[in-house]
Amino acid sequence: MRAVFGLVLLVGMGLAGFAVYMVNQYMATQTAQLDRARQIAAQALVTVDVYVTTRSVTYGEYLTADDVRLVPYPRDYLPEGTFATEQSLFPQGTQTPRVVVLPMIANELVLTTKVSEPGASRGLTALVEPGFRAFPVEGRVAAGFGILRPDDRIDVYWTGRLRDGREVTNLIKSGLQIIAVLGDAGNRGGPQSVVVQVTPEEVALLTQAQNSGQLTLALVGTGDLSETGPVTIDNSALTGEQDIVAAPTPVVEEARRCFVTQRSGTQSVQVEIECSE
Repeated sequence: MRAVFGLVLLVGMGLAGFAVYMVNQYMATQTAQLDRARQIAAQALVTVDVYVTTRSVTYGEYLTADDVRLVPYPRDYLPEGTFATEQSLFPQGTQTPRVVVLPMIANELVLTTKVSEPGASRGLTALVEPGFRAFPVEGRVAAGFGILRPDDRIDVYWTGRLRDGREVTNLIKSGLQIIAVLGDAGNRGGPQSVVVQVTPEEVALLTQAQNSGQLTLALVGTGDLSETGPVTIDNSALTGEQDIVAAPTPVVEEARRCFVTQRSGTQSVQVEIECSE
């Protein structure tokens, strides 16, 4: 009987020890998971509230309080020029809206580069940066090319005749930014008028180009910041013909002739003689 009692006691003590071990393992696992959760929470992105658009807006529209809302955005990835408060977006009150100068889609961040100053006019003056001018340019656009839009960048080519009669095409300006499109934006394959932002010197250049030849507009790819050097093409570059240069007319030296004067009374006569070396 005592042997049975001792055996039961040993089994009970073993089970109790195993239970204590399992509890300790469970507590250790829970503690590790809690520490890991705390580390993940500490590494979580810190967000700040900034304004985004509630709908798609385009150039010339008023941006009102109904067109924006606050959303959380990761602070470490926040671009420059965002608006975090209503006071910063509408410093003169919500009754004084801003003008959209670059198109934005719904839920896009509202940036200072995409809206005008509060109370600005809806005209082109709201789009032109200090030191620049808004200048209309009319040029041909290839059929099927698509529609030019504000914020696109274009190269401008001039085609005209030089003083020697040759017709050439020159790249006169590269990477001009379109700030507005005039007239029929759907006029594909024909002349299209756009307004570009240029310096006063470029205004003079483009004016002279429009008055002396024909302009062609070429769209620059998005994100293409490469520098384009001078480009000049004439008909010989298309056909491979070489310019024919007339041979100079040979100069024939006149033979040397020598004369002496002979007098006979009151008369003088020129008599040709052999020239001495």
